[in-house]
Amino acid sequence: MGSPSGFEFAVRGDDVVISHRGVTATVLRGARAQEFLAQAASGDAQLLMARVTGNYRRGNERTARRHPRNQN
Repeated sequence: MGSPSGFEFAVRGDDVVISHRGVTATVLRGARAQEFLAQAASGDAQLLMARVTGNYRRGNERTARRHPRNQN
């Protein structure tokens, strides 16, 4: 699975707006916004934004669906 890309964030007042490829994915407010900003400053912001928006589960779902263990 490749690394996440295409995410951007903007701080608007006390809110953090996270966009993916130009489309607003989520808005963080209050404590979650402050926690996000602290983590983004010290780590991989793209991965963090993918996890916050729920857009990080990509790549192996099709393979897992075809696995014999998952067949009925």
